[in-house]
Amino acid sequence: MSANTKPWTMMDLVERNATLHGDDLHQVYGDTRTTFSEYAARAWHLAGALHELGMGRQDRYALLAMNCGEYLEICGAAEVSPFIAAPVNFRLAAPEVVWILNDIAPKVLFFEEQYTEVVDSLRGQLPGIRHYIMIGGTAPDWALSYKQLMAQNNRRGTPWQPHAEDILTLIYTSGTTGRPKGVMITHANMLALGDAWGYELGSDVGDKILLAMPLFHIGARSQGAALTVRGGTIILHRSFNAQAVLETVQRERVTQLHLAPTLVQTVLNLPDVDSYDLSSLRTLNYAAAPMPLTTLKRAMKLFGPIMINGYGQSEGAGLSLRKHYHRPDGNERDLQRLTSVGQPVYETRVKIVDEMDNEVPSGTVGEICLQSPQVMAGYWNNSVASAETLRGGWLHTGDLGYMDADNFVYLVDRKKDMIISGGENVYSREVEEALMALTDVVDVAVIGVPDPQWGEAVRAIVVLKPGSTQTESTLIEQCRQQIAPYKCPKKILFSDELPRLPSGKINKVALREDYSY
Repeated sequence: MSANTKPWTMMDLVERNATLHGDDLHQVYGDTRTTFSEYAARAWHLAGALHELGMGRQDRYALLAMNCGEYLEICGAAEVSPFIAAPVNFRLAAPEVVWILNDIAPKVLFFEEQYTEVVDSLRGQLPGIRHYIMIGGTAPDWALSYKQLMAQNNRRGTPWQPHAEDILTLIYTSGTTGRPKGVMITHANMLALGDAWGYELGSDVGDKILLAMPLFHIGARSQGAALTVRGGTIILHRSFNAQAVLETVQRERVTQLHLAPTLVQTVLNLPDVDSYDLSSLRTLNYAAAPMPLTTLKRAMKLFGPIMINGYGQSEGAGLSLRKHYHRPDGNERDLQRLTSVGQPVYETRVKIVDEMDNEVPSGTVGEICLQSPQVMAGYWNNSVASAETLRGGWLHTGDLGYMDADNFVYLVDRKKDMIISGGENVYSREVEEALMALTDVVDVAVIGVPDPQWGEAVRAIVVLKPGSTQTESTLIEQCRQQIAPYKCPKKILFSDELPRLPSGKINKVALREDYSY
């Protein structure tokens, strides 16, 4: 890069798309279709409106909404200005929402009509919010109407331009290790995410991705960015519905899908799944976790050889198992690779370290560390956690894994999920894989629970196929045939379903609360 070249921001991308293919579709939501030039105009318009409401450089605004037509353009106001957009998980309880909003300290809160009563009840606990803006419906007297705000003749944009190192958005973690943390994603970070995943997805102008996962999560945002940097189209669903996904793929000729493994399985279980024309699909990213081999084979039979897996977290992404390595009928090495989360993506370095941050040999379990332009700037209002997580210039993911000689990375467990039973390390993922291989098991999670004899005991929560006759004793006995007895569950409990986070990952915090008795 020339010393005189200004680093790009998301504003540059918005301008580029509006200039080069302004009449092409940027977003489809229901019956509403928005071009790149229309999106740019509305993003600049909203940025100007927020400036007139008193927002300045790196001030925050928050957004409490499900996926909707206004969501991306509200986030877009931060793309074309130095404001910070902070989406809030709409699934949280009121006290959790209050805590996050007070951590963000926004001047403005956008909220959907359905949350009016909740927001009204919380206003007394949110002294820093100057303006409330309601999406849809008739705004109460204490709020502004989003529709009316966008109809006003505001200035175009703000007096300032964003810088590459400016914070673009705060993405809050799920809080699995305590209070949620606000991940600071800069303009440069988001562009890097779009570049890397656009490459992995094989995105181009004319491609269409269907997003049904929530936009407050980095997964949906990064996959949308992958299309946006290439000039492709985002087709947005309010929430996941398996039949609606297939109908939309067929109607809109969708080329790319982003679905967590559990959602892929829901699609596959539709009784009329074979009746849809899915020939337009070229890529299905099932990021969140490796997929059981039986499910993967079913998916590839339905969709074709278009599967990829991606590994990352809100703090930074970096690994992908490409289509080329999805060989469910291959040799032993091919099948082993299917249990991995792939190799480093473009501009990403990966290493595995021990507790002293020393790199460990190939095949040795340690903490997965990433280094790439996708890695966050740090945690909002949490310099201690930032320094700990980003020490030495590497993102310490908190995930345990190992790397083979060909640089394929295999997840073993979260550091906090490793079970120490009788002095032996038990990796919950290994036990889960053993149970998933058994007849009639459709979902499983393994946790450690306090035990007076062993320190911790291995406990499994299992979801069985309807009508299954499997029992706790038969599953434990079958498990003993696959892994060492000390790794096998001491107790198995059954459930109709497992709690999941918005990313699709199993919520083990909730499981420990419910099943540690």
